[in-house]
Amino acid sequence: MSLDFFVVLGQWPMLLKGLALTCLLTAIAAPVGTCLGIACAWSRVHGPTWLRAMVGAYVELIRNTPFIIQLFFIFFGLPAMGVKLSAETASILAMVLNLGAYACEIVRAGIEATHPGQIEAAKSLALNRWQIFTRVVLPPSLGRVWPALVSQIIIVMLGSAVCGQISTEEISYAANLISSRTFRSMESYILVTVAYLGLAVMLRQALNWVGPRFIFGR
Repeated sequence: MSLDFFVVLGQWPMLLKGLALTCLLTAIAAPVGTCLGIACAWSRVHGPTWLRAMVGAYVELIRNTPFIIQLFFIFFGLPAMGVKLSAETASILAMVLNLGAYACEIVRAGIEATHPGQIEAAKSLALNRWQIFTRVVLPPSLGRVWPALVSQIIIVMLGSAVCGQISTEEISYAANLISSRTFRSMESYILVTVAYLGLAVMLRQALNWVGPRFIFGR
């Protein structure tokens, strides 16, 4: 079998558009989903009983159902309730909700590992609950769980490949379309594999650089 990558690379505008959209989906979903996860983690640790129950139900629902079902429910199910979203918006919402649920449990583990003495010391300095959480509890908690959180963000980025099933024109959608047009499936999927590998490596390096400098202050 001979490989001809030039035929596939001739469709570079479509590949570039798909790559750019994959990056955009991740750039929006990663910070929003992480913030959602932090808020949910706080709710599960310090929130009132009714809020802990609601967040717990959300986390269990998302963590125990496939991402593609969540995506289909948002894109195909919500219109039956009068909520119609574009493919891109539905993809971002699904990625945010998925990441938020997993990030919640990751961050919660870091919060619960905080030594009680740190909180008592913060209270002795007359810090309020918000200041204690954001300045004393959260930064070291994120530092403890950052590798796991980075891995989960990468998993969500890779999971964006499923979004092509609702016609979101990300890179796997582009690869499928090019494959059907050129009949060069092997070349198309080799290129998209290399693209995802490169994105994952660069995203991990970027997050590992950003985290210690701007998020948990190491």
